[in-house]
Amino acid sequence: MEQLVLKATKRTETGKAAAKRLRETGNLPAVMYNHQGEATMLSVNESEFTKVWKQATKTTIICLDVDGTKYQAFIKDTEYDIISNRNLHVDFHVIEDTQKLRATIKVQTSGTPVGVREGGILMTTGISIKIECLPKDLPVRIVADIDPIKIGETFYVKDLKLADGIKLLTNPDAVVVSVRSGK
Repeated sequence: MEQLVLKATKRTETGKAAAKRLRETGNLPAVMYNHQGEATMLSVNESEFTKVWKQATKTTIICLDVDGTKYQAFIKDTEYDIISNRNLHVDFHVIEDTQKLRATIKVQTSGTPVGVREGGILMTTGISIKIECLPKDLPVRIVADIDPIKIGETFYVKDLKLADGIKLLTNPDAVVVSVRSGK
């Protein structure tokens, strides 16, 4: 997946009135936090942000272009109004390329186990795993191919195919899915 890019500009006005004026012009108030917790106030185009936001996951690193300076960042938090179906505010967290990250990612499954096709029952745990890696190695998603699992077999966290550079922090013997007899 190609990296998502979002342009932003620094802003100096704060408060509810300033935020309201920004939203009236099609922009969102935003804050960018660096790795030391220091904040920079920003403004981002609402429609451009919404396009990025709809494609991004919790572990998607976006390129945040602030007045020509590029940062690698996560969308840390958004304030969303369900009545108007619009974002109202966004927080970004800038990361350092050389600093390892810890992330929790829900394991997705792919395929239909052989055991289920033979009448077995799929038992899922909906497990999320914790990993540690450099930002360049952070996966957007982790998918378990469960096609070959037979009746009586279990797919464990240790069976996941993780890329080099990713350290697993979750118990490797934790169950992702299993197939039990349907009788």
